Amino acid sequence: MTAPAQTKPRVLIAKPGLDGHDRGAKVVARALRDGGCEVIYTGIRQTPEMIAEAALQEDVDVVGLSILSGAHLELFPRVVEELKKRDLDDVLLFCGGIIPDEDTAELEKLGFKAIFRPGTDTRDIVKFVYDNASKS
Repeated sequence: MTAPAQTKPRVLIAKPGLDGHDRGAKVVARALRDGGCEVIYTGIRQTPEMIAEAALQEDVDVVGLSILSGAHLELFPRVVEELKKRDLDDVLLFCGGIIPDEDTAELEKLGFKAIFRPGTDTRDIVKFVYDNASKS
């Protein structure tokens, strides 16, 4: 899938917390880049403050968080809070990783528009970003 004629979405992919496994995040970042997005990957072990500050400095349209540690209900609300502190409550949020189905409603309340679990086709993630980045 290649980029449509409109402006390329700027996407920040981040790994909050102490989780050091980032293969999935790198696969998603590459798929988005190959799909025509401008992608900023923060690397592992990022604090919520670091993620929000990177989103601000890079002027992103989309923030995607990846987590495997199980700390998503602890870390994701803090990321959202830090984004709001920087007046970035209009960015599109999505997340992925090991996230139980029963946590979906809580993450949706926080503003996450999609949750991508293991096995998701990366083309679906690229399509989601293009379909929703301008609506955030």
